[in-house]
This record gives sequence, structure tokens and C-alpha cells, in this order.
Amino acid sequence: MTIHKGQCLCGAVSFEITNLRTDFGTCHCEMCRRWTGSALLGIEVPDADIRFTGADHIARFQSSYWAERAWCKRCGSSLWYRVTAEGPHSGMYEIPIGLLDDASGLCMTHELFIDEKPDSFAFVGEHARTTRQQFMVKYGMAPDGE
Repeated sequence: MTIHKGQCLCGAVSFEITNLRTDFGTCHCEMCRRWTGSALLGIEVPDADIRFTGADHIARFQSSYWAERAWCKRCGSSLWYRVTAEGPHSGMYEIPIGLLDDASGLCMTHELFIDEKPDSFAFVGEHARTTRQQFMVKYGMAPDGE
């Protein structure tokens, strides 16, 4: 079993991931842009596959009715976006790939909220691009299927 390690900027919070996926996504929603200062490039990690150390340095914020975000209290590094609502993604973490000690070999497979991406940059390559409306409908977050 391969263990992938990562940490925040100051090292107060670290983690180990088993069964690391090789695909990651990018989110351009307003919350992710404000939280990261750009787009969130995150890799999905089930709760069972990640272990954190330095819990005393972790702060959490319920950023929507379905998810929380966390950061290091010491250095401010964004640590995770985590689904807290019941459903098939409950407990799933999105870990910023920049926190990994080695993010080599990962491949971006999708972009979310593409219609909210600023026109000042773009990611190249063939991958799925989903609008806010498509995302909300797919995950049952749009009222009356809107």
C-alpha cells in the first residue's frame, strides 16, 4: 500500500492518504475562488483513506448547508472542502493538490462552475466542463430541477 503525504505551509497540520486517486478536478465557484485565491484544484479522498495530525491547529467553517471548509489556524493554508450533508458524497474530502508532498502523475479530468471562471486564465486539454446549473441539477441542489 502506497501512502501519500502532505501538509499545510507551516507543517502544523499534516496528513497521510492511502489509495490516492490520479484524477482531480477544478472548481471555479465564487466560494472556492475566495477561499483559495483562485480556483480550487482538489482531489477527492474518502474519509476512510485520510488521516490528519495536528487537529488542534484545524479550524472549520460550514460554508454551505452541504459542506464545510477547513484551514490551518497557524498559517492559514486551505486544508479541505468536505461534504457534510447526507448522500452519496457525505464525508468526502476535496484536498487541494498543492498540499501534497508530490502531486506528480495527477491528471485534471473536470472543471466545475466553468461559467463562473474569470476570463483571465484557462486550463488546456480535453476534460469535462460543467456549469453551475448542470452541477446543481446533477447533485439535486437546484429547486424543482431548475
